[in-house]
Amino acid sequence: MTPCFTLPDRPMAAIDGGSEGFPVGRIFCIGRNYRAHAEEMGMDAREAPFFFTKWAEALVPGGGTVPYPPETQDYQFEAELVLAIGRPGAAVAEAQAPDLIFGYAVGLDMTRRDLQAEARGKSRPWDTAKNFAHSAPLGPIRLAAAAGGVDSAALQLRVNGAVRQNGRIADMIWNCREILAYISRFERLLPGDLVYTGTPAGVGPVRPGDVLDATIEGLPPLRVTIGEKEPPFR
Repeated sequence: MTPCFTLPDRPMAAIDGGSEGFPVGRIFCIGRNYRAHAEEMGMDAREAPFFFTKWAEALVPGGGTVPYPPETQDYQFEAELVLAIGRPGAAVAEAQAPDLIFGYAVGLDMTRRDLQAEARGKSRPWDTAKNFAHSAPLGPIRLAAAAGGVDSAALQLRVNGAVRQNGRIADMIWNCREILAYISRFERLLPGDLVYTGTPAGVGPVRPGDVLDATIEGLPPLRVTIGEKEPPFR
């Protein structure tokens, strides 16, 4: 068949130290994967893992300025380690899961927290709270072979220079191998997929003009500035 119109090119993430880009297909996000964050959200820290998704179009490669989204009064940050998938895998054993990882990056899972609370209270999906334009800023991807020690690295998020999140990747309830093995039971992981692995405690709101600096030891940093609020769609 001949397409009746042309779709935009796939979003592309930068690869640290190279000229090539990483074409992004799908974005998987693990929820409540740090005990302290689960507890600050009022949830049981021992529940089984779960994931939700974002469109690839939510990606903000390299950070920069992102608009404050419409229909929210409580726009919040969540700093996370992101896994970039380079090989396909379904029902992957934990021991083989690292073979799927192309590289690692720093990411932000930006969230309309008031819409999330409303959806949770009504037992509805989180799409309006999580899956929207500019909700997935991502730093440059560092190749797995060059990112040694990431499993125990420190993660930090600063807002206007003040530390708001401070944790370690080793604090995750479900580690990277377990996450990939779990997701791949439900969906075949494919090259181009990104997996946001969850956030430590300390999430909070931001306002236009705020500058967010997210860092993970051994990875390129990510800086995001919150822009003016988008007008309601018409």
